[in-house]
Amino acid sequence: MKIATAAYPLDPVQGWQAYADKLRDWVADAAGQGADLLLFPEYGAMELAMLDGPEAAGDLERALHAVARWLPQVDELHSELAAKFGVHICAASAPVFDAALGERPVNRARLFTPQGGCGVQDKQIMTRFEREEWDVIPGGPLTLFDTALGRIGILICYDSEFPLLGRALAEADVILVPSATEALAGYWRVRIGAMARALENQCVVAMASNVGDAAWCPAVDENTGMGGVFGPPDTGFPPTGVIAEGQLNRPGWTFAQADPHLVERVRADGVVLNRSHWDEQPGRVEKATTTRLR
Repeated sequence: MKIATAAYPLDPVQGWQAYADKLRDWVADAAGQGADLLLFPEYGAMELAMLDGPEAAGDLERALHAVARWLPQVDELHSELAAKFGVHICAASAPVFDAALGERPVNRARLFTPQGGCGVQDKQIMTRFEREEWDVIPGGPLTLFDTALGRIGILICYDSEFPLLGRALAEADVILVPSATEALAGYWRVRIGAMARALENQCVVAMASNVGDAAWCPAVDENTGMGGVFGPPDTGFPPTGVIAEGQLNRPGWTFAQADPHLVERVRADGVVLNRSHWDEQPGRVEKATTTRLR
C-alpha cells in the first residue's frame, strides 16, 4: 500500500463549503499521487469550531461542543470521499460526546473505507492539558481493524509513548499515529514513541502532525511537526528506520510504500525478533535486584 501522512495546517474556515473544499482538495491530491491510506492528525478537526464563529473557536469549552455538533456531517463527507477516490482515510481526530462513556468528551479518530465501512478509535491516555484544562476523558478500548489493506491499529499522539498500548496492537501491519504537538520537544517525543513501537512490533508506523499557528483556537494555537513513516531498522527496511519524512512545519503530504509482506518477513526472519521475544521480559524483570555500590 502507499501511505500518505499529513502535515496539516489548521485554517479558520469561513463556512461549511470552505471546509468541504479544503478536505476534498487534500484527499484528491493524495489519491492523485497513488495513495491508498491517508492519515490526518490529532485534533485537526478543531478548525471546524470557527464554523460557530470566532467566539466559540476562542473558548475551550465552546470549541469542544461546536466541533462535536459538526462531526456527523464531517463523517458523511469523509465517507463520500473515501468511496469517490477509492482510498482509506483516517480522519483528523475530534472531540465526541459519547453518552455511553460519560458526560465529558473523548478524543476520537475515525477510519473510513472505500466500501463504506467506518471504525472508531478513542485516545486512551490523556495529556496534562486534556486532563487539567480541557477535561477530555479516555474513551473505548483499543481496536485492531482488519481491512483490505491489512491490519491497521491507531495510537493517538500521547498513546504512542506507552509500550503496552503498542503491544496490544502487536498483530497490526500498520499503526497510525495522528498527533498534535505544540513544541519541537513534543513532536520528537511522539516521533520517538512511534519509532519505538515500530521497533518493538516490527511493523510500519505512520505519524501525522498539525503545523503552523492557529491563534484563533487556543486548544491548538501552536503546532510543530511533519509527516513521517517508520519501520524497524532490520531486514527489508532502511537502516535508520525512517521510510519517509517530510520537512518540519511545511504543509503537505509525505508518501511512503508499506508492504505487509515485508512486515511478515521481518517478523519471521529478522536479524532480531523483538516482537517474538517480548514475552521473555517478565521473567527477567522479576529477577532484577538492587545492589548498593560504594
